Amino acid sequence: MGLISFTNKGVYCKQGDFYIDPWRPVNLAVTTHGHSDHVKWGSNAYLCHELTSPILKQRLGELNIETLPYGKEISINGVKISLFPAGHVIGSAQVRLEYKGEVCVVSGDYKVTDDGISTAFEPVKCNTFVSESTFGLPIYKWQPQQLILDQIREWISGNQDKQKTSVLVAYSLGKAQRLVAGLAGYRPVYVHNSIANLNDAFKTAGVNLPETIRITAETSKEELQKGIVIVPPALAEGRWIKTLSNAATGVCSGWMQVRAGRRWRSADAGFALSDHADWPGLLSAIKATEAEKVFVTHGYSATFAKYLNEIGIEAEEVKTQYGNEDDDETFH
Repeated sequence: MGLISFTNKGVYCKQGDFYIDPWRPVNLAVTTHGHSDHVKWGSNAYLCHELTSPILKQRLGELNIETLPYGKEISINGVKISLFPAGHVIGSAQVRLEYKGEVCVVSGDYKVTDDGISTAFEPVKCNTFVSESTFGLPIYKWQPQQLILDQIREWISGNQDKQKTSVLVAYSLGKAQRLVAGLAGYRPVYVHNSIANLNDAFKTAGVNLPETIRITAETSKEELQKGIVIVPPALAEGRWIKTLSNAATGVCSGWMQVRAGRRWRSADAGFALSDHADWPGLLSAIKATEAEKVFVTHGYSATFAKYLNEIGIEAEEVKTQYGNEDDDETFH
């Protein structure tokens, strides 16, 4: 019998009697990161990386949480558990399980390029690997982050020349912090309350983030026009943006790489900045694990699993409830 099974509550380790990223309340939830599709309220106890703990508390309230740094091993019912960097967002982790010589790694969400703020992805050799496939098609291949940031700066500069307010749409957890770090010192950065709260949680946990300005009812439209505004996807077409002075919206999402994606919403610009691995990243990560079996979860799972089998890597598509992240299910 393998180390994991896929149940109606989530990924289950019978030998250890715990779940990884369950979507229903369980006794012990081992959590890969703080996005809402991977952690739910109501479990008796949670185990996660040290930097994920403040996120869970900020979003879900006081919980019974045990934390681990990367690489430290503990044992639950004879199953050795350790966490390794997933590179997805700050504190995101791959969960390594070992029992009687068998090793399984559940990756959660991941990206293999170093974004300069999350701990860089670290491949872990294993017998079984559970991989996402959000961008599991060959058309998805990311440009270097610095090039995307340069494009964003150029867009902002053009907006200011036209007296427009630059509004970047990005996930509150992950993408927003990358933008804050990448655009620091260029112009004042104003952030929505949900982003400001998460930034504060990270700073309290010791993460060095550049200063931002929380948007309040007193923040003037003139101030915002001179700076950079970052809001979560839920506000992308909200009434508030329409009240700004000639707002121009730029959506930061991997989906923006495909031209059809850029017309997806009434955005003025799209920037292909993603917290997930692209096609080459998925393949390189999986090959580096040397896994004998790969389970493919959310995304283009059927297509990606089929391709892996065609190139000689045994793979199987599994149905999960992952993929609908915070703020809006269509932005990754």
